[in-house]
Amino acid sequence: MSIWWSLHLRRDAASVPLARRFLLGTMESAGVDPDISFDLSLALSEACANAVEHGGEHDAAADGTGNDRDGWEDPSASGQYRVTAYLDGEKCRIEVADSGPGFPTRGGPHTSERQPGCGLPDPQYASYPPVTAEEGRGLCLIEQLADHVHFGNRPGCAGAVVSFDKVLKWRKDALLMVS
Repeated sequence: MSIWWSLHLRRDAASVPLARRFLLGTMESAGVDPDISFDLSLALSEACANAVEHGGEHDAAADGTGNDRDGWEDPSASGQYRVTAYLDGEKCRIEVADSGPGFPTRGGPHTSERQPGCGLPDPQYASYPPVTAEEGRGLCLIEQLADHVHFGNRPGCAGAVVSFDKVLKWRKDALLMVS
């Protein structure tokens, strides 16, 4: 058995804990080990916070006319982002996609398998931010919490996509435990 869900959320700070709680509730119900659940929920929070902050213009009209369209009609509107999660018996994969400017494309998309440092497509992100920096650690944190991470841009349209996965460990009473 597997669980799959997708949320279309407004780019609002209140959506970050909502997505995190939804994921934690799903993993708790399925029987995922609490340490794994915590790691994935923290990584999801960082990805969602980035989508809220960088995923488009807060005040721009979604349809360019000054009228705000409903997010369910056009989930790629600048006021929206999407979170998708898959729990299958062995791993959880999470994807957060927005409609912002995306990642710099020099060097192409970046994939990480627990490599040190934060390797985004542009060389300016080749190392951790300075100790005194007040922001800029979220993507590096995602890399450390997940087993596999991919930073890229949505094909054919504006927007960043952060996807990551982690091998699951299960509680003894788990509903979806690998057989």
